[in-house]
Amino acid sequence: MNVSADCLFCRIARGEIPSRKVHEDAEVLAFHDIHPAAPVHFLMIPKSHVDSLLTSGSEHEAVLGKMVALAPRLAQEQGCGNGFRLVINNGPDGGQEVNHLHIHIMGGPRPWKRM
Repeated sequence: MNVSADCLFCRIARGEIPSRKVHEDAEVLAFHDIHPAAPVHFLMIPKSHVDSLLTSGSEHEAVLGKMVALAPRLAQEQGCGNGFRLVINNGPDGGQEVNHLHIHIMGGPRPWKRM
C-alpha cells in the first residue's frame, strides 16, 4: 500500500491522528469533516495515497468505483435520506487543500450553500 509519512490523511488512515469514523475497511476510510459545510459532512479517502484525480490512473479504478458506490449507503446511514452531494476538489485551482484524494459527502436539511 502506497502511503506518505507526512500526509495528514495517511496519518488519519494509520490511526496516528484520531477521527470520528463513519466507515472503515481494508481499502477505504470515511470520517467526519472537522469543519463541516453542511449538517452532514464527512470525507471518504482511499487508504492508499493518491494525490488527486489528476494523478490517479487505471490502477485506482477499483477503489474509486468502490468509493462512489459506497457513498449512497453511508450518506443514508448518516441521515441524508432526502439527498446528498459528492464533491472532489482537484489541485490548487480546484480548491483542494489536502493533497490526498478525498470525496466530500454532504447533505442534511437546507439551508446550506447551493452550487
